[in-house]
Amino acid sequence: MRLPDLTTPSLRLDRWLWHARIFKTRALAARIVSQKGARVTRAGKTQKTTKPSFAIRPGDTLAIVQAQRAIILEVVALGDRRGPAREAQTLYRISDDSPATQGNGRTFPC
Repeated sequence: MRLPDLTTPSLRLDRWLWHARIFKTRALAARIVSQKGARVTRAGKTQKTTKPSFAIRPGDTLAIVQAQRAIILEVVALGDRRGPAREAQTLYRISDDSPATQGNGRTFPC
C-alpha cells in the first residue's frame, strides 16, 4: 500500500471546486463529483474519481462536467477561503482544450 505524500499541500476536491466558485455550494460540488465523477491528471497519469474527498494539489488538471458541458481546469493554487470572484479566478487556469473557451469566445462564468 502506498502512503500519500504529506509534504505537498492539498485540498479536498469538493472544497476546491467551491473555493474556485465552479459550483455555488460545496454540497453541489460533492454531489456532481459523486454522480458524474471527475478526471484528475497528476504527473502525466489520469485517473477518474467519484470521491469528493479526493486530494487536489497545485499542478493537477481537472476535467469535470458543469451545466451539461465539460470543463478542463489546471489547478494553480488551493486558496484558504471562498473569496470574491477575482480571488477565485486566481486559483485555476482554463485549458485551451476546454469546450468552455470555445464557441462564443466567453470564458467560464463564476
